[in-house]
Amino acid sequence: MSDKTAPARPAPRLYLATQMVTDPAPLAASLPAILGSADVAAVLVRLKETDPRSMITTVKALAPAIQGTGAALLIDGHPDIVARAGADGAHLTGIKVLEEALPGLKPDRIAGIGGLSTRHDSMRAGELGADYVLFGERDAHGRRPSPDAINERLAWWAELFEPPCVGYAISLKEAADFVAAGADFVLVDDLVWNDARGPAAALAEIGATIRAAHAAAPVAPAGQG
Repeated sequence: MSDKTAPARPAPRLYLATQMVTDPAPLAASLPAILGSADVAAVLVRLKETDPRSMITTVKALAPAIQGTGAALLIDGHPDIVARAGADGAHLTGIKVLEEALPGLKPDRIAGIGGLSTRHDSMRAGELGADYVLFGERDAHGRRPSPDAINERLAWWAELFEPPCVGYAISLKEAADFVAAGADFVLVDDLVWNDARGPAAALAEIGATIRAAHAAAPVAPAGQG
């Protein structure tokens, strides 16, 4: 086996989740500047639960501001409206939902998954063809794993599996730690939207934190990682 170092992995990118969208107009107006402040790969749109026509209209109102920056637009749930809304994919919660949604999303659209409480579920998601797995998000009761547990799951996945892994971070320290653990993307939401300096400044700081953590990460020898 060669003793050369493996090619450096690409710098992890940001995945920004919106707050619950009730009126898309203010968000659509502000998003280009926000997304321009950092390297954002995708935006997860969280829709107020209403009729399909209204939700599709909301997504279409946001699409130019998101996709125009080069970011992918994913809808949180609602895989049935992805194509009609012009979205790039959906984020799904749980294996059963993924199984039901895949035929309608693949091969043209992204199917990401969270709600993976066990390693077995995570591996099953990869086998089914999920485009990414998310670790660390809150459950329906607002609870989430400990940062150490999230780090462990990210490191395990990054070492063994090909699909990208995403770490959901609620602090700058978590964002840096998840990058060091092997996350390909870092999902942020309230960390951005609740910052008193404004979302653009917050996102820029998170992006800088991710770049610094990536630069400081050791390069694995070839054949490892």
